[in-house]
Amino acid sequence: MPRFVRPRSVLAVRDLAASTAYYTEVLGFGEDPIEAAGWSFLTRDGIHLMLGECPDEVNAGETGNHSWFLHVMVEGIDELHRDVRGKGADVVVPLGDRSHGHREFVVRTPDGHRILFGEPIAQR
Repeated sequence: MPRFVRPRSVLAVRDLAASTAYYTEVLGFGEDPIEAAGWSFLTRDGIHLMLGECPDEVNAGETGNHSWFLHVMVEGIDELHRDVRGKGADVVVPLGDRSHGHREFVVRTPDGHRILFGEPIAQR
């Protein structure tokens, strides 16, 4: 059976340099060795992103609940939270234990995309 390998989420960003800096300097992604005008290719662990520069696109934050784009399960949620807050991440939902059994927090990127980071409480 065919198997999906290395999926990439594609995000429209208004300022490619600023958004690339946010994902690399604040969220810890690395830049992939792919050169394409108007694009950044980024990876952290098993997450692969393509940022495409679209300076006239509507900010994702203006789409309300449709600005959610990624839910990431992590190992070491407290350390990640300390790290990204210390680097200036816009944490829009504070770190906390949720009734569904996860410890989570949410960040908003400069383009208004929201990312939820979580870890099962039982694994802590």
